[in-house]
Amino acid sequence: MTLRSTAAAIAALLLLPSCSSTASQASSHHHRADSQKPVSPLTDTAAPVPTGSLPPGSCRASSLDPNTTHPDPRCTPGALNPAVMQANIHQTVCVPGYTKTIRPPVTYTDALKRQQIREYGYTDTNPRDYEEDHFIPLSLGGAPRDSHNLWPEPGNPNPKDDVEFKLYKAVCAGTVTLAAAQKAIMTDWTTAEQIIR
Repeated sequence: MTLRSTAAAIAALLLLPSCSSTASQASSHHHRADSQKPVSPLTDTAAPVPTGSLPPGSCRASSLDPNTTHPDPRCTPGALNPAVMQANIHQTVCVPGYTKTIRPPVTYTDALKRQQIREYGYTDTNPRDYEEDHFIPLSLGGAPRDSHNLWPEPGNPNPKDDVEFKLYKAVCAGTVTLAAAQKAIMTDWTTAEQIIR
């Protein structure tokens, strides 16, 4: 082995730890970056436990008749999903199965239902007698998890579901705007079908 080849071999050996260290640092940085990726709250299945309950009886439904019941507008005014707008309905709500991807898990809605049954002061406290209803439905751009858009609606199932479906079909057909359908539901769901042309 010549002096030149010996020097080259020693230099190569000295470089090896440095390369290994650089590769290790790059790998470590890559893993840190992955762990810091934000999780969309609309697709997160690990729903938080509902918090911020109101005193029992703070809210009042307009009627206990499932055919005409409306939530208390102070407690359940409705809330919108910012990811859904008129311009993207055919990429969001009008895509079959879309609402399943954003619907909160039963563990979340059941806990919220029990909490809100107390807040609404219902004498019947059996959760099975209520539907934890999205006041503005997911199919019309209602907020999935916001407690201002969820309430324990008497009756399960109830007539409001049929009205929501008719409005949804009209919105996706382009005969009713998303905003008009949302407003009609919030104003009075029992007359909301009247906006369908």
